[in-house]
Amino acid sequence: MIDIAYAMGQSGQAADGAGGGFAAFIPIILMFVIFYFLLIRPQQKKAKEHQNMVNNLRKGDRVITSGGIYGEITAIDDNTVTVEIADKVRIKVSRPTIAGLRGPSSEKNA
Repeated sequence: MIDIAYAMGQSGQAADGAGGGFAAFIPIILMFVIFYFLLIRPQQKKAKEHQNMVNNLRKGDRVITSGGIYGEITAIDDNTVTVEIADKVRIKVSRPTIAGLRGPSSEKNA
């Protein structure tokens, strides 16, 4: 009689254990979803916007590099951009190092 009760207790626990295993993955899945919407998706969107900006650079655009150098584009190559930072002072920088276009509000001291 005791053997039957013991066997019944084991089968009941096994059924609960299978449900508990799936329930343990729910917080992990929720964390992944939260990370995706808070970290991964905005990063991908920002990278896509930067790539579009780099692809649309034109001669005469005023830019700022990731090193903080302000200048005007005088020539564009496939991989490089020539930026004039002062009269007759030109430097070549890699296209991805262009951080952004210089807006009119930053031209106060220029």
